[in-house]
Amino acid sequence: MSLDQEREMVRQMASKTAQRIQSKAGELDATGQFPWDLIETFGKQGFLSILLPEEYGGTNGDLLSFCLVIEEIAKVCGSSSMLILGQGLGTNPILIGGNSIQKEHYFTQISEKNSLIAFAFCEPEIGLDLTSIKTRAEKRGGEYLINGHKGFVINGSVAHYYTIFAITDPRRGKEGITGFVVDSGTAGLQFGEKVEKIGMRGSVTTDLILENCKVPEENRLGEKEEGWKIALNTINLSRPAVGAQAVGLAQGALDYAIGYATERIQFNKPISSFQAIQFMIADMATQIEAARALVYKAVDQIMAKHPNSERLSAIAKIFASDVAMKVTTDAVQILGGYGYMKDYPLERMMRDAKVTQVYEGANQVQRLVVAQQLFK
Repeated sequence: MSLDQEREMVRQMASKTAQRIQSKAGELDATGQFPWDLIETFGKQGFLSILLPEEYGGTNGDLLSFCLVIEEIAKVCGSSSMLILGQGLGTNPILIGGNSIQKEHYFTQISEKNSLIAFAFCEPEIGLDLTSIKTRAEKRGGEYLINGHKGFVINGSVAHYYTIFAITDPRRGKEGITGFVVDSGTAGLQFGEKVEKIGMRGSVTTDLILENCKVPEENRLGEKEEGWKIALNTINLSRPAVGAQAVGLAQGALDYAIGYATERIQFNKPISSFQAIQFMIADMATQIEAARALVYKAVDQIMAKHPNSERLSAIAKIFASDVAMKVTTDAVQILGGYGYMKDYPLERMMRDAKVTQVYEGANQVQRLVVAQQLFK
């Protein structure tokens, strides 16, 4: 992939940052503690505000720059890349549906104070089924009263703001969804316990509970009942970002496996000289390059507003996440017994890779999206 000078600088900066935080990855996974020090680091680099316009203190980046940063960070630490991905998810609904006053307020807070923002759409019983959400928002005078339960919120309980979607007109189904920004500390906004996950353990995930949560009308995103369009566009943008994360995880695992195979001696020679290992490495590299090409073609289509971008976005997410799972598993195999031990990073990478097949729309759901688009 050929990059212009500005985006290549972004990629190189992310790569250098990844090298500095690489030593923290194992500790993050072991402790599961939220890395506030990384928030400061990412804020200084502009990664938390990479999608924001320059006029609001952002770096005026785009989806390509966003995905490049996520890929580079994911090469060394999936949890750390999740911090940036979650920030983008929370930011996009305001970018898509927010007015100038909302953008001025929230984006300035993000760029100047490293404030975190989270996306809350999923619900425990329905996942990402946009047509079946149960959270309700009732208009009362100049405010909305929101009641509901959101699940799987990345950066839940640690974010300063939440982009939340609720039904304001139950008679219209998905067309009755409206988006809101809810500030942390708002009365009626509560959080469940931190979810213990098998991977991405340095990223906080919680449920979010709204009980008679009063949100002023000026916090509504877009016009009433425009939430369906805003949420759908946000999810479409998130798929290639998850794909980039998956590519980064796979590339990091491949790089480590190559280094290990070069140094590991068996039968008086490095195992990299064995054809069985060479074929595994070659297949892994081939799969990663194909996944990367798909992800960035999807990014290009989205940025060009191509009519088939939703389909390719889903295809890229499917393929890249499946590749990440296979490559990290094969990398563990190359290390043999050592690959299964926590003293080596590959078992962590394998656990981190698994969620890319599951979140932001499980791959089975993505296959439905692809099939439905094709049969149209």
